[in-house]
Amino acid sequence: MLNKTSLAAPGIICVGLGPGDPELMSIKADRLVRGARHVAFFRKKGRPGKARQLVEGMLSLQATEYPMEYPVTTEIPVDSPAYVQQLAQFYDDWCLRLAALAKQEQVVVLCEGDPFLYGSFMHLYTRLRARGDVDLQVVPGIPGMVGCWHATGEPITWGDDVLSVMTGTLSEDELVRRMDTADALVVMKVGRNLPRIRRALARAGRADAAWLVQNGTTDQQQVARLSDVGDEVCPYFAIVLVHGQGRRPEAAW
Repeated sequence: MLNKTSLAAPGIICVGLGPGDPELMSIKADRLVRGARHVAFFRKKGRPGKARQLVEGMLSLQATEYPMEYPVTTEIPVDSPAYVQQLAQFYDDWCLRLAALAKQEQVVVLCEGDPFLYGSFMHLYTRLRARGDVDLQVVPGIPGMVGCWHATGEPITWGDDVLSVMTGTLSEDELVRRMDTADALVVMKVGRNLPRIRRALARAGRADAAWLVQNGTTDQQQVARLSDVGDEVCPYFAIVLVHGQGRRPEAAW
């Protein structure tokens, strides 16, 4: 178990930063971020990186930063051999770099949301765990979707509702299949996939009940019924929600 006396111990600690609002970060995550001397984070080339933005003003001036820039994001299909090869090499290289540093120093890796829910760190984690030569820890964070459904002001599930979480990168037919078998829906990785998600919701008869939450819990948060939003490309950090309407005791008044 991580405690205050082990803050400087060599190793790698991935810190879940929560849904966006810094005040929703855990006490442990806040302490580790502020005390970090070596900080790594993922980002797209030419961008500051979402996780790095979330800790702006929190890092020590003496901290050394390691931006891990994806070699490719949406430029080529995610299921193409070239995409898989480039990403695999990227994770292999950073696994080696971080492992070498972590044998002497403590490295804090930043991850928005929770590291084990669609987080890029998972790909480093499995590689580092297989090596077994560095101490490896993960600090949980509130998932982004939790912050988003709270932003709507409505419970996401009731009684026996089945909640299904899916990504907007799925094919339209696959989205429809999964939407047909769940009571409450969360669609992540929206961005340029919004038109396909909208079509799938319409086919599943769920479009009128859908919400779109952009940049949930942050100063840029936008919450709207999906039917009131156009098909313009929205941020990657947007989530489509359909609330469950399951069993509940009715009020007596």
